[in-house]
Amino acid sequence: MKRLVYTFTAALLLAGLLSCEDKETAPDPGVLVSQTTLGNVLTDESGRTLYFFANDTDGNSACTGNCLTNWPVFYRETMPNLATSLNAADFSTITRADGTKQTAFRGWPLYYYAKDSKAGDLTGENVGNIWFVAKPDYSIMFANRQLVGHDGKNYTSDYKEGTGSTVFLTDGRGNTLYGFARDKRNKNNYTRADFSNNAIWPIYEVTLKDIPSTLDRTQFGTIPVGNRTQLTYKGWPLYYFGQDTKRGDTKGVSFPSPGIWPIIQKDTPVAPE
Repeated sequence: MKRLVYTFTAALLLAGLLSCEDKETAPDPGVLVSQTTLGNVLTDESGRTLYFFANDTDGNSACTGNCLTNWPVFYRETMPNLATSLNAADFSTITRADGTKQTAFRGWPLYYYAKDSKAGDLTGENVGNIWFVAKPDYSIMFANRQLVGHDGKNYTSDYKEGTGSTVFLTDGRGNTLYGFARDKRNKNNYTRADFSNNAIWPIYEVTLKDIPSTLDRTQFGTIPVGNRTQLTYKGWPLYYFGQDTKRGDTKGVSFPSPGIWPIIQKDTPVAPE
């Protein structure tokens, strides 16, 4: 009889512990990192996928009006509870043009996609070639915006004066990446051995992590530049422009003249030998 009592008591204690554990691990409002067929993706506490919009490169939301019907904003009033792999410093709150708030990650405003019907859906990936799942460690992202040169003039993707948005590559925080027209395949012909001109056109130094699913990872590589390592795309060494003072700036497209330092696009031709 005593043995039955002990067994019953142990069962009650175990049930109590499990009940406490369930409460402690129950999802709170926050942001998680979920493993998906597209890799690690940011989701809300219920597993719904979050997205970036390439038009938001400057850190402001360009999704307004009817756009919000398909792409509702993600917002948490207080700093969300986070997956252990995430850093609270990467999250911020922006004020939208209509006065409402939106949570951003590394400067990218976060959205849901209305056609994702359940947790784990990824149907918003690459919609219009400008919507992408939010990943925690993009090394490369896309911008979609008007090119504005160092001279203050608007340029099209062929570096002629004119208006119209161009889709091009940025780093994970929306800073524009360029190539140098005089470089050769996997050969940096700009940076001096002592790096004395690196502040003008800094080389892009990064260990490649996440990229949009529309890009081919095998098209990226690295080259040694002195004692440093520069990322390449299709053989083009990648650079920043030192006078791009904020994310989304494209001043380099006209410096010193249009076409010398082109922005890099998905379909940029392979660098010449």
